[in-house]
Amino acid sequence: MQLPERTTPKAIPHILPSSPAAVSSHPLLPADFLSSAVPVPELGTYNYVPETKVSSCTNLADAVRTHLTPLATQEQLDWADLPTVDLSQLATEDGKQAQAQILIGALREKGFFYVKNFNISQERVDRQFAIGKRFYELPLEEKLKYVPEGLDQGQFNGYIPAGRRVIDNEGKIKDQIEIYNIPKFNGDFEHVHPEVVASNLTEIEEFARSLHTDVLDPLFVLLAIALELPEDYFTKIHQYPVKSEDHLRYMRYSKYPPEINAQLKNWSYGHTDLGSFTLLFRQPVAALQIRDPTTNSWKWVKPQDATLTVNACDALQFLTGGYVRSTIHRVTVPPKDQQHVDRLGLLYFSRPHNDVTLATIQDSPVLQRECFTKNQFEESGNPVPSMFDWTFSKQKWQRTKYGSLKEDHATAQILPGFREQVYV
Repeated sequence: MQLPERTTPKAIPHILPSSPAAVSSHPLLPADFLSSAVPVPELGTYNYVPETKVSSCTNLADAVRTHLTPLATQEQLDWADLPTVDLSQLATEDGKQAQAQILIGALREKGFFYVKNFNISQERVDRQFAIGKRFYELPLEEKLKYVPEGLDQGQFNGYIPAGRRVIDNEGKIKDQIEIYNIPKFNGDFEHVHPEVVASNLTEIEEFARSLHTDVLDPLFVLLAIALELPEDYFTKIHQYPVKSEDHLRYMRYSKYPPEINAQLKNWSYGHTDLGSFTLLFRQPVAALQIRDPTTNSWKWVKPQDATLTVNACDALQFLTGGYVRSTIHRVTVPPKDQQHVDRLGLLYFSRPHNDVTLATIQDSPVLQRECFTKNQFEESGNPVPSMFDWTFSKQKWQRTKYGSLKEDHATAQILPGFREQVYV
């Protein structure tokens, strides 16, 4: 079937209002929206409505009401014990020092942690989930217009359709994971999107920039303090205007029939993320697991109210010679009381500037004292890649169509000096 040509969307006014006052007078929202929609509580609080039977959403007001439908699981799961970084404590020097130690402890021991008291309201988060929900309600033919050229070569901005990976040992079941990635708004990337995204692009940009200012920059400051580096050490290589492959992601895991879930162990194999920090907004379907670095056992990550779930990634592991841990994680089959719903994710992937060389930092007294002075590339005598080279080498390996555990794809040298693998 021939698909329509990809065209640049027209400029369309925002569908979602930018403030509560605008909500009450907005022509596309019902008069009772503020009282009947998902409540907007204090900053960072994450409350969810019970499951709602809605066949489709005619506008984003409905999508905001219903984007997160399932209740939290009632099953008793083996939850990971993760620390929490409190960004409200950074106003004082003592607070910064204390939170820096919490952060580095989390990065050394777990690689995953929670963040609370970030300055992004639940209302803004709900709108982003609503946009993601509306995007995935589009017909497949429409979504396929936004598949990036060079997907198998590591390109990833735009729509990545489901069914590209085999997720069972017999090679019969393919994934049902859809991804829509939106790159930086700094002039380096083309922004061609379907109407539901294009009409809200200014708000999406403001949201993405807020993640840098209100979440990532404070975390990078804390990391620098913990390593006894100047506070701006990491923020200097993570500046929003400079070209890097950061992106905001709307991600959907579509549910499987019960008979298929019974044959599956995971919806997504274990892996590490390739950048600096990944931010995961709280959604209620439990499925994320991390591999405990000390026992190699898999632990569930609990969706915590009023927090972001954050994990450290490969670039920070390279830059610290392995002192920071890029932890293996996967998405497994959800608990039985949540297997009947789709899992909608909202994530942000931060990465150093493309031209940053991923050599171990030699200026940190902590890394010198603890003897973390070489990463895998340096120890093997191979060239240390730039962030650009690392990004597209790993993305190309990850995007290989129909990669499975039975093929060479499962374990491969993606750059000289570094072997990557799929974890189960």
